Amino acid sequence: MGHLLVVESWVGSMSRLLPRAIREDGHEFTFLTRDLHHYLRSAPEGTAHPLLGARNIVTADTNDPEALLPEVERLHAVLGFDGVLTSCDYYLPTAARIAGRLGLPGPGPEAVGNACRKDATRRILADAGLPQPRFAVHEEWADIARAAREIGYPLVVKPVDLCAGMYVRRVDNEAELAAAFRALADFPVNARGQRRAPVVLLEELLDGPEVSVETVSHGGAVHVVGVTDKSIGGAPAFIETGHMFPAALSPADTEAAEQTALGALKALGLTDGVVAHTEVKLTSAGPRVVEVNPRPAGNRITELVRHVTGIDLAAAFVDVALGRTPDLRRTDTGLRSAAIGFLVPDTAGTLEALDGTGLHDAPGVLEVQLAEPGRTVKAAGSNNEYLGHVMAGDADGPGARDRVEALLAKLRAGLVIR
Repeated sequence: MGHLLVVESWVGSMSRLLPRAIREDGHEFTFLTRDLHHYLRSAPEGTAHPLLGARNIVTADTNDPEALLPEVERLHAVLGFDGVLTSCDYYLPTAARIAGRLGLPGPGPEAVGNACRKDATRRILADAGLPQPRFAVHEEWADIARAAREIGYPLVVKPVDLCAGMYVRRVDNEAELAAAFRALADFPVNARGQRRAPVVLLEELLDGPEVSVETVSHGGAVHVVGVTDKSIGGAPAFIETGHMFPAALSPADTEAAEQTALGALKALGLTDGVVAHTEVKLTSAGPRVVEVNPRPAGNRITELVRHVTGIDLAAAFVDVALGRTPDLRRTDTGLRSAAIGFLVPDTAGTLEALDGTGLHDAPGVLEVQLAEPGRTVKAAGSNNEYLGHVMAGDADGPGARDRVEALLAKLRAGLVIR
């Protein structure tokens, strides 16, 4: 039995998948958080959040790594941890620093920190000669405006340290760039109370479809689990509206995406103790790295992978955090593809109706999750405003996405927001 230190978590599906994987593998965990109520509020009424099933719950300022490290050392002396992990991007560098300080398995703190900072990732990949968009990083408006003219419109504006597509925008001219710059300046602290870096990343707008490469690194070897496709909507934002695993690509495009991701992981030094989700654009000029995430994929991609291959990426995440060889054996699940589609609101108001009658019984449906009427709705500007999702599988081939899209069309027909 291993004892894991879980440092914070997202409150979405991974906050449930990780405790389940820890428990089912016969391990236990201590949960470390600065705000326990953040998790209590996210649990459905009348239920306990799975993170509260921890052997110990410890409150500490997880936003102050310098003060936290000696405190965790004292905890380790008493409780004895065998591994450290988090599912929340904002605490990945902290978890890596703790593991390094305690001499526990895991990727190097510098590598994780660089992957979690989009500007650092860009510079490292550029130094390694890896394919990526033309980019510039600046803080002052005059420098940003000049760099935008040099790259050329249209382009993409990104914060360097936010997640879920927050404040990522396409801009077609200087007026739109100025509006995006002001919006970022007005958001100086992230959702977990951490002060943001005031720099802005500008990138060339890339054409072509986007995919992600799911990998598990252990013992210095990177294992490719597969490639997932991604659909994007909500322009000028870049909102993930759905995914399918495996991506319906040619063998050549699959190989190109995988090799590009492997090159990025190697350049960043993420080749041991990491479950990674690397996003790649398959452009007309060849593959380009979008970003590298040193944690399992979100948005239920981990479950798409499990439904098709039998590989549990949450369990693999636990294994590599403990320094153990992950089980990456494929099993016959009866499915050839699995897809998820998200219900993305394009208007604000109050959700009056969302009729999911009969959805659970539709052919191939694996999951349905829908918001309850009465909920306050925001027009989506990131991946944080979904009104629910539908997941379905196909036993015969790559037909899962079509099934999901047909079901979402029925949902949208009965969606009422006032």
